[in-house]
Amino acid sequence: MSVQIENVVLHKLIRKSDTDIELQLRDSLLSNEQSVANLIEDINRIYNNKSKAYGLFNSESLFEQSLKELRVGNQDFLNFSQESTKQLRNELAKYPFAEGGTVIFCHYRYLAVEYLIIAVLNSCLSMLVNEQLNISETQYLDIDHADIIARIDITEWQTAPDSKRYLTFLKGRVGRKVSDFFMDYLGASEGLDAKAQNKTLVKAVDDYCQEMQFDKQDKTTARENVYNYCQAQLQAGEEIELKNLANELPTTAENNFMEFVKNSEYDLEDTFPVDRSSLRQLKKFSGSGGGLTLSFDSDLLGERIKWDPQTDSLVIKGVPPNLRDQLQRNSGSN
Repeated sequence: MSVQIENVVLHKLIRKSDTDIELQLRDSLLSNEQSVANLIEDINRIYNNKSKAYGLFNSESLFEQSLKELRVGNQDFLNFSQESTKQLRNELAKYPFAEGGTVIFCHYRYLAVEYLIIAVLNSCLSMLVNEQLNISETQYLDIDHADIIARIDITEWQTAPDSKRYLTFLKGRVGRKVSDFFMDYLGASEGLDAKAQNKTLVKAVDDYCQEMQFDKQDKTTARENVYNYCQAQLQAGEEIELKNLANELPTTAENNFMEFVKNSEYDLEDTFPVDRSSLRQLKKFSGSGGGLTLSFDSDLLGERIKWDPQTDSLVIKGVPPNLRDQLQRNSGSN
């Protein structure tokens, strides 16, 4: 399903030095032609497939105030984007490590929801061969590797102002996040922690299995059912719904998962996004440290793999063949 574009415009930030950033502003909106639609659909597709963090505007967010002015008609979209890009330039100048790029503002509708997406895209050089087989250089927007994108769900922002998730953004992996300046520019902070919600869900499922006194097979089946439900939601682009997930777990007259969660202090939302990495704990045990990395299917514990908590040791029966070959070669050489 394609996006319905309302307004879209590009501006550019060019870093000249640690403190000097050149600003190039368009003086008109882009026309809604096919190439523009393809660009926005590509950005939307890439963004939907990336892991995101969830946030909300701070109480003194200048960006939010400007967005409100736009919504009530006190300024048009072009002026809003120009002034906002100037603010972004000022924020960017505080971070010498952050590059410039092409800044894209797009107001669009997708699946009956109204969005504003803002992206800063880098440009890459490539080779172009013309009809005369001559080679020249060309630049293209590196959408696939975009890491500075934020999207405001305008529909949720206006209808559920207490929400902690109407703003989503790409979050850096390690160290000082490249996206930090972008969040400062938006005047936003992290809200719903999807990873923490998923980790809490895994703990709640394990605690429920213990409460129900499941044997090893029943516990494995329960974990697999929860995992399969969450994976199906992820593939469908949907969120985890606790009331539906509860249907994947056995119940008794005294116990059901929804009541178990409500009567405990898990602090789980009724719905929340799927975090793939956190849910792997339902299928695997893994860990690393001190030069050692281990990962194995959870159903092997107590069977091929034994853990002795007294000596803090694992006994593995049936070493993987490729690992056994390495051990045998090393043993032979010594």
